Amino acid sequence: MVKINIICIGKIKEKYLQDAINEYSKRLSKYCKLKIIELPDKKIPDNSNLKERFNVRNFESNELLSNISKDSFIICLDLKGTQYTSEEFANKINNIQLTKSSITFIIGGSLGFNDDIRKISNLSISFSKMTFPHQLFRVILLEQIYRAFKINNNETYHK
Repeated sequence: MVKINIICIGKIKEKYLQDAINEYSKRLSKYCKLKIIELPDKKIPDNSNLKERFNVRNFESNELLSNISKDSFIICLDLKGTQYTSEEFANKINNIQLTKSSITFIIGGSLGFNDDIRKISNLSISFSKMTFPHQLFRVILLEQIYRAFKINNNETYHK
């Protein structure tokens, strides 16, 4: 059974989002071993300047890097990444499982992450050209991972 890691910056505060994450985590337990690692976000000063934002992004990126297993297939979620349909994403997940026993998804903080994350990533994916709240995006990612497993197992799931 493949291990899916999601490493992200920030804690989920809203109960309805935590409930959705718990629901998809339960559903995914049939298909994979899921581990979500939430790292604390660094406070961005009000009226921060470019250097302060740069320092926050680098601090959070270093925290992400220190929690990534190098033997995992690393996928960063990035606006600069490639967009896939759900079927193409499912195919990617299926193909990765043939050679790797774990897949790690990286979600940066509100300022994103630095190029060090991109350099160590095996794949960079963008779910949309739109920006999503980081907490909501975790639910979207979990739903798409669940959908991928349903597709790969030829199981019905709503469209």
